[in-house]
Amino acid sequence: MSLHVLLAEDDPDIRLVSRLSLKKAGFRVTATSNGRELLEKLGDDRPDVILLDYMMPDMDGAEACRRLKADPATRDIPVIFVTAKSQGFVVDQAAALGAAGYIVKPYDALKLGEEIKRILDEAKK
Repeated sequence: MSLHVLLAEDDPDIRLVSRLSLKKAGFRVTATSNGRELLEKLGDDRPDVILLDYMMPDMDGAEACRRLKADPATRDIPVIFVTAKSQGFVVDQAAALGAAGYIVKPYDALKLGEEIKRILDEAKK
C-alpha cells in the first residue's frame, strides 16, 4: 500500500513537478493550491502525510497547520512544511506548530519521496 500525500502548493509548476515526482516514487497524491482547499479535501480521503507550502495566498501553511493540529480528527497526521525560507524563524515556527519537519525549496524533485520517508522515520523515533 502506498502512502497518501495531501499536497498544498500555490505555485502550479512546483505543484505539478512535486505531484509527478511523488507518483513516480509510488505515493498516492492529492494536490491543492492553498491551505483552505487542503482543509476542505481532508473530508474526502484521509492522507498519511501532509506536504504544506509555508507561504500561500488565501490561507498560509502556518494557519492551515494550526487548524490541523487543533482538530482531534487531524492532529495526528504528520505535516511537513515546504519553504523557500530556511532561516531559523521558519524552522522554529515549523517545530512550534507541531510539524514533523520541513523541506527547503528548491529541492531535488527526484528525491522528494525519499526526503518525506526520512522525515517520517525520524518523527517516529
